[in-house]
Amino acid sequence: MSTHKFSWAHDQAAQILEAGDTAVVDIMDRSVVLLHTIGARSGQVRHVPLMRVEHDGAYAAVGSAGGQEKDPHWVHNLRANPQIELLDGRESLQVTVRELAPGPERDAWWERCVAAFPPYAEYQERAERLIPLFLLEPAG
Repeated sequence: MSTHKFSWAHDQAAQILEAGDTAVVDIMDRSVVLLHTIGARSGQVRHVPLMRVEHDGAYAAVGSAGGQEKDPHWVHNLRANPQIELLDGRESLQVTVRELAPGPERDAWWERCVAAFPPYAEYQERAERLIPLFLLEPAG
């Protein structure tokens, strides 16, 4: 077991990488995807398991941090390096990331995110910040 600050995420990422399949783990009995991000400062590959929210071949990434006031570290990495790899099941995809600004597109994706993982609504109520929401679309 990892002693990393976010050991559950670190341990899940390690399990996924070993198996080559996101199906080996879940978050509260729900499917996950694995993001391969590039550290904004380090330039090193970082692995982040997130709730699976997919619609028409695009994915959402919710920077909820459980409703805490600070964005998770990976949010900064996505903003700095928006070309990443996403693993869904055994399928690896190159995706382009863009942050969704308030408006109809973000609202529609937020509804999908809450449908996939209802605690997101509670996290947003608890947080004073607007939780960052990213759209991950196949590159090319």
